[in-house]
Amino acid sequence: MKKNTVTLRRVSIAVALSLTVLLAACAAVQTTNTGSVGVERKQYMSSMVSEQALEQEAAQQYRTLIGQAKAQGALDEDKQQTARVKTIANRLIKQVSVFRPDAANWNWEVHVLKSKEVNAWCMPGGKIAVYTGLIQQIKPTDAELAAVIGHEMAHALREHTREQVSQQMATNLGLSVLSAFTGAGVADLGGTLSKVMFTLPNSRTAEAEADRIGVELAARAGYDPHAAVTLWQKMASLGGSQQPEILSTHPSAESRIADIQTAADKVMPLYTKAVKG
Repeated sequence: MKKNTVTLRRVSIAVALSLTVLLAACAAVQTTNTGSVGVERKQYMSSMVSEQALEQEAAQQYRTLIGQAKAQGALDEDKQQTARVKTIANRLIKQVSVFRPDAANWNWEVHVLKSKEVNAWCMPGGKIAVYTGLIQQIKPTDAELAAVIGHEMAHALREHTREQVSQQMATNLGLSVLSAFTGAGVADLGGTLSKVMFTLPNSRTAEAEADRIGVELAARAGYDPHAAVTLWQKMASLGGSQQPEILSTHPSAESRIADIQTAADKVMPLYTKAVKG
């Protein structure tokens, strides 16, 4: 019993030291400019998770997902619907340099995937997917669709995935120490990326930042930013098991809508300018 206690104590110390080393290797990163909505939180990224490596892994996973959808006849099935989504996304993409100039040179891709799920996402490096379930169940206007696509693009611009992967890698480093005693494996970058993108929810802070940046992208692209309010009202109204995962980490709908309303009011001059041309 005494021997086991000493062993566990050593493991705990080793894990703590490992986490300390990794956290010390994290550096503050300025992923985006603040924009008119004023997003300026400091972010910390691990040197173990480079932007380039994550984008390469994301591109590979995206190719795999797109290939699977194509094989199943679930890729860009409705040409008119696909053209609509791509037109809206491309207008938003033209505005990304306001937040980060390098993103204008990303290899952006946009596809519509046939699925009953009410969802959309944007992987690191600009790999976008919109599910038909979102279009069919929400029935968004162009401005509302711009709000949700802009929201997902904002996650990529702010590198929220890389931020969360950095946190997961810290956990995995601790597990690597434990594996010496338990034989457990440690997830690789690809596995961690997949887990973060499709399993783990974003933090409330990340979602709020994506809301605000998405609203500004939409306004600059000539879409009424207040459409984000009606979009999230529609999302929330689904309720129950149908409620989109995108809402899972947020506070009350009233709190979110109030924050979006404030951001939309702030960027209305940008929308007016874009509409007037």
